[in-house]
Amino acid sequence: MVRKLPLVLVVMLLSLAASQAASAQGNGPNQPTDDQVNAIAKKLYCPVCPNTPLDVCETKACQDWRAQIRDELAAGWTEPQIIDYFVAQYGERVLAEPQRKGFTSLVWLLPVLAVVLGIAVTWQVLRGWRRAHVPAVSAPAHAPPLSPALLDRIERELRDLD
Repeated sequence: MVRKLPLVLVVMLLSLAASQAASAQGNGPNQPTDDQVNAIAKKLYCPVCPNTPLDVCETKACQDWRAQIRDELAAGWTEPQIIDYFVAQYGERVLAEPQRKGFTSLVWLLPVLAVVLGIAVTWQVLRGWRRAHVPAVSAPAHAPPLSPALLDRIERELRDLD
């Protein structure tokens, strides 16, 4: 048993060294992770498939784009630089979220304007309903007193009706 102990230790050290060498080949300090690549890929759409985010598309073009994103991240590019590169190459249609400038700013402003307009219309309608339900006053609260001659005439006409 004592003879096997050095052999076991040598095998363990060799396996430890082999596992470290294998992990160093996978993701080095400059190699981006899949999560980093997918974080950028979620913000881009497939150029081939309509309305499909780049991070879930299985086409060859999307696989190539993800590989390109990985290479650019490894080269030290930032996320805005990578997105700007794809927009310059393929146009704004590749963006999952339109930029907030120029004509595309309407995409961001119109929903807000629609909500404000809806609130204003609802308020006007409710205010109109409230006014419609207020009972109308038939006579002023402080009517001027009737003259005695007018009161006599009214009483005579009422007696004549009987």
